[in-house]
Amino acid sequence: MPQTLPLAAASVVITSEMLEQAAQVVSVAHPSIWTGASGEQSTGESVARHLESAAGLLVSYGWTRTWSAPAAGRLAPTDATVSAETMLRQLLDYIREEDSSPGPITAVTALTRTAGTAHGDTDTSDIAQALLNVLVQVLTGSPAARFVPWSERLHRAPADIRAMFTAAAAFARTYGPAPAA
Repeated sequence: MPQTLPLAAASVVITSEMLEQAAQVVSVAHPSIWTGASGEQSTGESVARHLESAAGLLVSYGWTRTWSAPAAGRLAPTDATVSAETMLRQLLDYIREEDSSPGPITAVTALTRTAGTAHGDTDTSDIAQALLNVLVQVLTGSPAARFVPWSERLHRAPADIRAMFTAAAAFARTYGPAPAA
């Protein structure tokens, strides 16, 4: 019986056998997956940390399947008797209020935001997405499958996304390059 990673409440189950299959796919079809656009290799640990940090953002902000513009707020009608300075202050206050409650984010947004933190960079973000693509291919059996469309399916749930991030982090730690000695 295959060993299942601890991914409770998800309809997605990634087994250790699936991770081994993903490792074979990577070695044959994506041998340079660990080298980012910078031309430098990232460690499995650094990619795993990126995925875990991004998963944390999804817990903090909430997950949404697809990005959509927030409902348009209503600014008060412009009062022609107030100064331009007052109007500008009102506009800035409105923007600050909108920005302070960002609402749920997509999985890719979480990966991108993590790239600008101490937990990741552009390379680890790109590598994380590439690993997620491979895991979705193994999960679905389709070599053309990609993580983003998979994550945006109508029936997808937050637990499914967390399960994929957890599995990708485990994959990175198990099969990714070790730090240089």
